[in-house]
Amino acid sequence: MTSPRPVPIARAPIQLGQFLKLAGVVEDGAEAKALLAEVGVGVNGEAEHRRGRKLDAGDLVAVGDETLEVTVE
Repeated sequence: MTSPRPVPIARAPIQLGQFLKLAGVVEDGAEAKALLAEVGVGVNGEAEHRRGRKLDAGDLVAVGDETLEVTVE
């Protein structure tokens, strides 16, 4: 297993859809919605389908083979 890629945010919490855009996984909210509906995303080991899910520092987001870690600058 590879180490999670840290994605720094200005402050927590951040919505999952915004985090996915910031991490470069999606380009906009519509793409985030489609990704969550079709592919699915894991947050801290559990399936998540809500763009509005609040993420805090230390949360792990799994998208495909990549794991992203929420970090605060």
